[in-house]
Amino acid sequence: MFGSDTAWPLWRGSELHDSFSLENVAASPDAAIVTAVTRPWLFEFRPVQPNGRAMLVLGGGGYTALMVGREGVAVAGWLTALGYHAYVLVHRFPNAEHGTAAPLDDAMEAMRMIRASGKADRGLGVVGLSSGGHLAACLAAEYPTEWPSPVTGRAQQSTRPDVLVVGYAPISTNAKGRTVVQDKAPLPPPEKQALYDRLQPDAQLIANPPPTFIVYAANDPVVPVENAHRLAGALRDAGGSAELHIFADAPHGFALDTHGSPVAVWPRLCEAWLRQVGFLDAP
Repeated sequence: MFGSDTAWPLWRGSELHDSFSLENVAASPDAAIVTAVTRPWLFEFRPVQPNGRAMLVLGGGGYTALMVGREGVAVAGWLTALGYHAYVLVHRFPNAEHGTAAPLDDAMEAMRMIRASGKADRGLGVVGLSSGGHLAACLAAEYPTEWPSPVTGRAQQSTRPDVLVVGYAPISTNAKGRTVVQDKAPLPPPEKQALYDRLQPDAQLIANPPPTFIVYAANDPVVPVENAHRLAGALRDAGGSAELHIFADAPHGFALDTHGSPVAVWPRLCEAWLRQVGFLDAP
């Protein structure tokens, strides 16, 4: 599905055909949008020339949908061309059915699965865009102690990313008391707002977090650029490093297909950064 090479259920007892719903079943893989998820799945995209590393790809959609095409499959195509095994996650949403912790639990289990596969022996990174960028940053933050962690047979595998790539993500400006928009109303459903309130990566980063590439638009009307500054500052304060790029004029959700404008160069900047931090071999 989605043009992937392999599909893995995250938890036992899943069948692909009834695990999630698509907005348009006839859409091409790079235009697919997931509108509901019953059970999460991980889709593998293999490179022609593997470099021994892998990337987990987390698309956006505001935790109520998933832009699995533009911010998942398309990103996987970019990464496999660089030699990475790429894994696109279709995770559950925070709602009454699945609870607040579901997206993070799924992302953590995906990290364990990829490491257990042996295809990330030289390192495992995460690329997250929009809400997927928030989820990616949560993988470098402390897991809430009051949340019961799911039982998994891969508990010995680390869920810490070796590098992070975060684009136009609502890091903490959706959290109560930290909004940029004055008197911003809670986001429905309640479990989604509870997730943003409890998971504020810039305030909960682990010590010595992974090197992080951050890309935003200064005039983003959906996600304030303040999120970029909060994350970059928190990474430095925690002993990490941040490569921060802010483009003056770009739409929210610019992904990889906003051609003809300065923001279109960000994947090349990111590739150069990946080489600089030692997560991509010299050509």
